Amino acid sequence: MWFAALLVYLFLYLPLTVVVIYSFNDSRLNAEWVGFTWRWYEVLFQDEEMIQAAVNSILIAVGASFIATLLGTMAGIAIHRYKLKALPFLVITPVAMPEILLGVSLLLFFIQVLHLTLGLLSVLVAHITFCVGFVAIVVRARLAGMDESIFEAARDLGATPWQTFRLVTLPLILPAVIAGALMSFTLSIDDFVITFFTAGVGVSTLPLQIYSMIKIAVTPEVNAVSTLLMLVTLGMILLAARFDKTVLRGQE
Repeated sequence: MWFAALLVYLFLYLPLTVVVIYSFNDSRLNAEWVGFTWRWYEVLFQDEEMIQAAVNSILIAVGASFIATLLGTMAGIAIHRYKLKALPFLVITPVAMPEILLGVSLLLFFIQVLHLTLGLLSVLVAHITFCVGFVAIVVRARLAGMDESIFEAARDLGATPWQTFRLVTLPLILPAVIAGALMSFTLSIDDFVITFFTAGVGVSTLPLQIYSMIKIAVTPEVNAVSTLLMLVTLGMILLAARFDKTVLRGQE
């Protein structure tokens, strides 16, 4: 069992390790190891198109995570409290739906229904759409493990619904809310499929910029930006797991 697990982890992480190592390769062809260099990171930070794509990705990720956290927290509380069968279906469907199907659906919705010009706004709305479900799942899992008598005691002591939420519910679910926000940021900043369908002409994010670069060749600059994006994503996931351990376990 340990040997089989080792093979699986090698299959998953060995290609990522190669990407990181070759981001320091002193060769433009990137076909074989020549020597160690920081040059490709210097080239990366001087690439204006890449910097603009990174700024777009960060702005979209921050906006999407903030709005999705607000909506997802409310959705998670509503799912836990009201037990409506349709509500979990509506909230969690974007999470379970294949990304390509969600991307095409949003594209048709923006163009044919809203008559919206594709751009940063359409990407932001699309990212909020699929991030809300992830936040709701984490918040709902946190609420499911709590004793309902805590909230009943607050109401018995004269607290209004708003005071109960602000002074009791929110502090207890805050780790899950923060974890959901970090997950939303991670999912947004490295999303490609949905962004590809909803970005429009002239709008670029980091995943789209990387894709446009590897169509020519996988240069060490691509490895460098992939390494940085990988570190950001991994850091956000570990930070989210620190606030709420169920993020990595998938437990409720």
